[in-house]
Amino acid sequence: MPVSFQGILHLRGRPTVAYDQQGLVFAVAMEGGAIKLFDSRSFDKGPFDTFLVGGDTAEVCDIKFSNDGKSMLLTTTNNHVYLLDAYHGEKKCGFSMDTSPNATIEATFTPDGKYVLSGSGDGNIHAWNISDEPNKIASLDSYIGVTSCLKWAPRRVMFAAASSSVLTFWIPNDAPQII
Repeated sequence: MPVSFQGILHLRGRPTVAYDQQGLVFAVAMEGGAIKLFDSRSFDKGPFDTFLVGGDTAEVCDIKFSNDGKSMLLTTTNNHVYLLDAYHGEKKCGFSMDTSPNATIEATFTPDGKYVLSGSGDGNIHAWNISDEPNKIASLDSYIGVTSCLKWAPRRVMFAAASSSVLTFWIPNDAPQII
């Protein structure tokens, strides 16, 4: 597969990057909580928008766009998860997870974008309904300790959760969970 180099951005700190589903926009989370949005076709002209995640200066360790491109999900090194409006950077809600000294957590949107799942330092996987008023709907024992990686299967209602040396597979069901 032949590839060609397209350009370079010089950034401070350890940036985190995510593309939207169409590949037209990419977001770069930088030190100090700054999020910069770039047009993929003209990134050399600089960001077309920049916003700050208010009040949290922890390093962003993961950033994701929702499948519809309307929201972004940020996870920080101090185990905070933020849901942002992808167009204006406004914080819709935030969740604080238990910390873990040796691992960072990951949060993810469900494929339909109605829920967020996140690992936590307490060894559970937490789930929130984010469609209207964000509320916690489940807290599941991960069986593996601190979940540092959560990934959805692209065409199935199934996700994988991983810790430092264990991988588990999950299929959501309609049974109510005790929170």
